[in-house]
Amino acid sequence: GVKVLIRGGGTVVGIEDVKEGRVDFAASCRRKTPDDPKDLEFIQVAWDALVFITHKSNGVSDISVSKVRDIFAGKITNWDQLGGGNMPIKLLISRPGRGLSGVESSTREMVLNGKDYPVAAGTLSLPSSGIVEQLVEQTEGGFAVSGYSSARKRNIKIFKVNGVYPNKEDISKNKYPLRRPLFLILPVNPKPSAKGFVDFVLSRDGQSYISKLGVVSLTDVK
Repeated sequence: GVKVLIRGGGTVVGIEDVKEGRVDFAASCRRKTPDDPKDLEFIQVAWDALVFITHKSNGVSDISVSKVRDIFAGKITNWDQLGGGNMPIKLLISRPGRGLSGVESSTREMVLNGKDYPVAAGTLSLPSSGIVEQLVEQTEGGFAVSGYSSARKRNIKIFKVNGVYPNKEDISKNKYPLRRPLFLILPVNPKPSAKGFVDFVLSRDGQSYISKLGVVSLTDVK
């Protein structure tokens, strides 16, 4: 009987809204950092993976993490350097401008060896991964980093990484190399309805439902 209103905005907005009491809980695809409010709890509820995406017309299907670093650094600027057609690479990134977004944090940790984005000239910064994904759908030559759980729903191409495609099975078995956790964020003293929701998500039925939706549940990972 509890109605739930869901809205987007990304990890940074979600954390701010929970902190200020505007929402009862939020979602995040990055771990808690020392800069996050101390009175927020990050509870892992599922698994995701960092994925590299492009326009569906792109002829390139496989990419390595080292090549992605070169794209960010401006060393690779055209798809023909990756075996594709002669077309400039249009790098799109999720960077809200305040705080650390989930994709930005994961990219820094898992792709850039802990370093900040070495953003190439001409890079387009956007406020959330959802907007990045939408623009990749429309942009020939576009390239971006996003999360598997959301990107799989878009009309885009998702790259293999070193020959491994990010599907549910290979993410759960850790064959795909860029697996990352998904969290729900609550205040230390949450509302009973919010705590009840998280308890359900972590229950056998909740984890089974997550798995049926095509997302990697905690119980999918052995």
